[in-house]
Amino acid sequence: MTTTSAPPSPVSAAANVFVDAHRARALKLGTTIGDLVDDPEAFVQALRDGMTDLIDETYRREQSRVAPGLGDSIGIRLPLLAAIRRGFGRASRWASIDSLLWLAERLLREESLEIRVLAFGILDRVLPTDPERGWQVLRQAARDAHEWITVDTLAHSFGLGILLEPVRWSEIEQLAYASSPWERRLVGSTIATIPFVKRRAGREPEIARRGLAVIGNLIGDSDPDVQKALAWALRSLGRVDLTALTRFAEEQSIRAAQAHDGHRAWVIRDALPALPPDDASRIRARLAAVRRRSGTPSTSDAAEMARRFHGLVEGTPHARGPRGTTSPDAHRTTTGVTA
Repeated sequence: MTTTSAPPSPVSAAANVFVDAHRARALKLGTTIGDLVDDPEAFVQALRDGMTDLIDETYRREQSRVAPGLGDSIGIRLPLLAAIRRGFGRASRWASIDSLLWLAERLLREESLEIRVLAFGILDRVLPTDPERGWQVLRQAARDAHEWITVDTLAHSFGLGILLEPVRWSEIEQLAYASSPWERRLVGSTIATIPFVKRRAGREPEIARRGLAVIGNLIGDSDPDVQKALAWALRSLGRVDLTALTRFAEEQSIRAAQAHDGHRAWVIRDALPALPPDDASRIRARLAAVRRRSGTPSTSDAAEMARRFHGLVEGTPHARGPRGTTSPDAHRTTTGVTA
């Protein structure tokens, strides 16, 4: 029996038509700017001018809806950004690492999200040769992030940096104590992305061991965007070590049930599709009565450590975590969600 897939929705069909009509133009733009690597200002101007013809206003409005706070997207669809990047990559093979790093730093100062995203791809080329300088530019980009689209796009480069230099795990661990929820979200997004950055290296058992340890420190965070990233990370780690993931979910669900910890329970419930059905059913039943409540503080080990550290320091204006970071609960909105 032959089955046919459902036709795309009118919105998807219109998007496909727009992309097909503009793909060649996007590829040509990428090729053109490939000759301007050593002149960042000319590069930026040519990129701005060329992107004007690729803007999809419908897409821009939709991005603003799904990512509140994203006011700096000009509305270029991902396949067109990929075409620009592909053309640029082919045309700039001659570029030196110093030139690429200089260019990436310049692009990250732009207001347009799409231009900053191109900088992440350039940094992917820098990291294998100059990991230290490339990583420092990535860290600055993480500090500047203010919505989930940028964070989750940046996660690929962070994952690559960790696979190239496993010592970078320690820096991801420290982000669990960051005051910015977007830096804390980056913890989960990075771990979620690692198994797909390099499939062989990203799916070694060590990735699950270290990733689950980091998640174990941050799970219980009160911010919904952080929680979503942690659940995403757990589902991804199911592809790496399902036994370890199942054991982690079992332990965390028991802890959540005993403490009526809704933050922790929400993350585990959202990760259950990655578990074997019998294990998922048992854990789901255990957590059935545990619900997330708005306004309750973070229950993560990272938040508790930050609060304890604060008690040892006199005269600090905010609860400070290790290395001068701020407690996830130090800045809170009136709704109880970490700011």
